[in-house]
Amino acid sequence: MNILLVEDERALHEAIKLNMELEGFKVISAFDGTEAIEIHKNTRIDLILLDVMMPKLNGFDVCEKIRLSDHKTPILFLTARGESEDKIKGLTLGADDYITKPFNTKELVLRIKNILKRINPDQTSSWSEYNIDGHLIDLNSYSVKKSDNTTVQLSEKQAKLLKLLIDNKENVVSRKEILEKIWEYERIPNTRTIDNVILSFRKIFDSKQHSHFQSVRGVGYKFTEKKA
Repeated sequence: MNILLVEDERALHEAIKLNMELEGFKVISAFDGTEAIEIHKNTRIDLILLDVMMPKLNGFDVCEKIRLSDHKTPILFLTARGESEDKIKGLTLGADDYITKPFNTKELVLRIKNILKRINPDQTSSWSEYNIDGHLIDLNSYSVKKSDNTTVQLSEKQAKLLKLLIDNKENVVSRKEILEKIWEYERIPNTRTIDNVILSFRKIFDSKQHSHFQSVRGVGYKFTEKKA
């Protein structure tokens, strides 16, 4: 999940970034308010950590501008300004939380996870094993132990796509979302790349009676546990 970290104090920025990356988040850095606005416009962001006192554009103005077009992405203020008036202003502008410096890193991580879990519980799903008709997926080893006791090895992207589809079971996941979350907008070999991965899933999991991985023409793909 992408966290936009907007903090101009370099040492603190790097410390927060390191702790977020150790928790498995991808951190995108901005060091002033104008840069933060630009990144938000052009990048998929799951949560914003936002300082108040910054060059070019302060955090309150950044929050206000983002909320004009985006009411969904969580914003969490990290600031030395701990007066009640500042907290009220930040929350009134649409922030989801307000933490004053200095802060406890463990508390920050917990607050982030709680916010993300609240707004989208599927995205914080932490399963590592999943059974589909006797075929056991193990994300720790990137493998599938099939019902006939043979093992199929998965690539990293196959494992990530498998988890994304299962986390959103019975719902269509768009090609755009897959490219954002799995390929992260990398150039892919051809337009059939995702189709070929879905085909590999069908060879592993589907039978004549069941089709778990379906293509929805012009939209995307979905995983279903129901009989097709």
